[in-house]
Amino acid sequence: MFFFLYKLLLFHPLNANAENTLCRMMGDTKYPLFSKEGDITIGSVFAVRSKETLPSFVFTQKPQPLSCSSVTLRDFRLAQMLIFTVDEINRNGILLPNVSIGYKIYDTCGSRLSSMSAIMAVMNGQEFAAGQRCSGKTPIHAIIGETESATTVILSRTTGPFKIPVISPSAGCDCLSNRKDFPAFFRTTSSDYHQSRALALLVKHLGWTWVGAVNSDNDYGNYGMEMFLNAAKKEGICVEYTVKFYRTEYEKLKKVVKTMKQGTANVVVAFVSFFEMELLVEQLSIQNITGLQIVGVVGWITSKALITPNTFHVMKGSLGFAVSKISVEGFLDYVMKSFWDTAFPCSQRDGNLSQAELNCSRYQDLLVLKNYTEEAPDRYTSNVYKAVYAVAYALRSLLKCTEQGGCEKNLIIQPQQMVKALKKVNFTVKFGGRVWFDGTGGAVAQYEVVNWQQDSDGSVQFKAVGYFDASLPPDQRFVLNTENIIWAGGQLQKPSSVCTESCPPGTRKAGQKGRPVCCYDCIQCADGEISNETDSNNCMQCPEDYWSNTENTDCVLKAVEFLSFTEVMGIVLVFFSLFGVVITVLVTVLFYSKKDTPIVKANNSELSFLLLFSLILCFLCSITFIGRPTAWSCMLRHTAFGITFVLCISCVLGKTIVVLMAFKATLPGSNVMKWFGPLQQRLSVLAFTLIQILICVLWLTISPPFPYKNVIYYKEKIILECSLGSTFGFWAVLGYIGLLALMCFILAFLARTLPDNFNEAKFITFSMLIFCAVWITFIPAYISSPGKLTVAVEIFAILASSFGLLFCIFAPKCYIILFNPEQNTKQHLMGKHNSSHTKK
Repeated sequence: MFFFLYKLLLFHPLNANAENTLCRMMGDTKYPLFSKEGDITIGSVFAVRSKETLPSFVFTQKPQPLSCSSVTLRDFRLAQMLIFTVDEINRNGILLPNVSIGYKIYDTCGSRLSSMSAIMAVMNGQEFAAGQRCSGKTPIHAIIGETESATTVILSRTTGPFKIPVISPSAGCDCLSNRKDFPAFFRTTSSDYHQSRALALLVKHLGWTWVGAVNSDNDYGNYGMEMFLNAAKKEGICVEYTVKFYRTEYEKLKKVVKTMKQGTANVVVAFVSFFEMELLVEQLSIQNITGLQIVGVVGWITSKALITPNTFHVMKGSLGFAVSKISVEGFLDYVMKSFWDTAFPCSQRDGNLSQAELNCSRYQDLLVLKNYTEEAPDRYTSNVYKAVYAVAYALRSLLKCTEQGGCEKNLIIQPQQMVKALKKVNFTVKFGGRVWFDGTGGAVAQYEVVNWQQDSDGSVQFKAVGYFDASLPPDQRFVLNTENIIWAGGQLQKPSSVCTESCPPGTRKAGQKGRPVCCYDCIQCADGEISNETDSNNCMQCPEDYWSNTENTDCVLKAVEFLSFTEVMGIVLVFFSLFGVVITVLVTVLFYSKKDTPIVKANNSELSFLLLFSLILCFLCSITFIGRPTAWSCMLRHTAFGITFVLCISCVLGKTIVVLMAFKATLPGSNVMKWFGPLQQRLSVLAFTLIQILICVLWLTISPPFPYKNVIYYKEKIILECSLGSTFGFWAVLGYIGLLALMCFILAFLARTLPDNFNEAKFITFSMLIFCAVWITFIPAYISSPGKLTVAVEIFAILASSFGLLFCIFAPKCYIILFNPEQNTKQHLMGKHNSSHTKK
């Protein structure tokens, strides 16, 4: 940094005094690697060599210049493409008819220190005549380079104050899109913003949610990885680790490799530049770390320099994005012959070159590439072709060139003018299509998805298996053909890379505390909830009438439960109901056939027949509780039950009162029977029944019973039942029945000591005792019984109490009629009565 500031101080900051300042070069002159004079000069900086050797610093003599070694074929071909394109433009003379373009190409040796020196050299020039004054202007009209983002940032920041336009063929760092910091920067490649998003789409498309991440510790890697991590987060991708290193940090590199080895992610996204990737692959090979699916970026994915017999087993099946491969016609022939004959410095011996330029020792390492037949080891050469033509089209506009009149060569072009002209260029080249710069100075993002595959002859090919085109609609931008991909280690089956295997349908994801969202447990959905897709975050509640199946993958209709005629319990209850009806009818027939006998006539035979009729209704009303509840059946079952039972109890109550009145009437001077004769008995039964009818009418009018789907008691099924509507109405009906039964029980209890032969009170007392016991136990059983058992309990109570009344009141009389007919005489009944009365 101090070196940079010191160099800047060589230029006087005040333009007013610029012309009065003598120009003097400090230090040794740095000469371009390749150069050519012209009316317009294009500067260029490429890392033709990648290794820099520092001299020894003894501080007793002047340090020797830095030495560079290890030729980088990629950047050498880029330099050759620049020369080829300049020669093509000068040769055809159509674009710039009477103007020639020259170039000065400097080698940065792949280091920031040499990059700074090369940048200062390309802006200043090499020599000054004695006493020449500084003009404050650079002899360069545009600079093409660098290839790496980190060094391009240095280049752009250095040239930025002078507004010298910089066009990079491959620097993708999104940081360079900032027009405030880099107003004169352009590139014929796209920003890594698009590549980072495309990487996330690729990883997501392949179902990899658990990946490792490695990046270069420079602007290119740091900015690119930051954008990838943001895009990956939006796509639901988790990153197990993020590690980075720089090419000179060997200890960090070893830690990176150790992290990759110990990680559980089977996929690693390598957002690194070519030089870092070369070191990383070497270490992975040394430690024999295989089986990792490497996902790469344009910086290295198509670099054949990474393919060696010792490293390919590590990188086989790598997948990544590359710029589209475009072959420039004539370039291969040029680099094989014409370049070495015309543009290579050691082939020129015209005597005008200085001794420093003719020192061919600095070109010896380049001569080994003379017979190298490959056109380009990466896909950026066409970008240099476009960059040179962009400069030429901008110059054509500024110099007002026409095909007939040529160009106005005397016009002075300011750097700011060149920047404005580049912003407006829009042209089509025969190799590569349309060229223009967007608002950030970049080109449209168009990538190929390439896969490292080995042919049968052992050669490695970068096979295109998809593409990403940011100019297309969102749903058409990314296409991938997975059938043609060879995966890590040469496998044909896609590797899996997840923190947790997918949760199957019927389960949901539950995050693990302190771990990324991609690490989770699969929790079975609760009953009544489902998930019908893989990796569901939540279980869905089934609708009210539905329930989850056994696997919790689908909602099925709940089983509807009610007491039906077809099930065993329903059949049994119907049987006993009909059995009660049949028995009651038989008793009625028996009584009717013996209606003139004393035992039938005793205690009002009319009430006996009415009681038998009401018992038939009681048995029949129990059947209304069976079957699917409807609005009519719900109203009928409770009202029929209430009215028939009141009618039944009213008859029993009437018979009890008759027994009491009959024995009171035998006392001297008593005429009580005239107050409770047959008419009064009928009216009493009618009155008691009308009260219950009134209660039922009010109940049905205000809040009647209705069919109700009970989904609370059982979650997995629906209980069809009759809601009471008004609970008060139901308990009023039951309470009234209970009141009459209690009155009947008390009166019958009081009459229990009357003579046996005429006394029904004892049997009525016993029947009422059974009746009350049944209905008292009914209340808790009714409340606690679930579902259809509630209905069964109510039917059981009706049948039990009905059978109790039938057998307790009528069984003794039927026994006498059928088996002791000799007791069915008036004399027997009266005799017993008189005997008993006399004893008292």
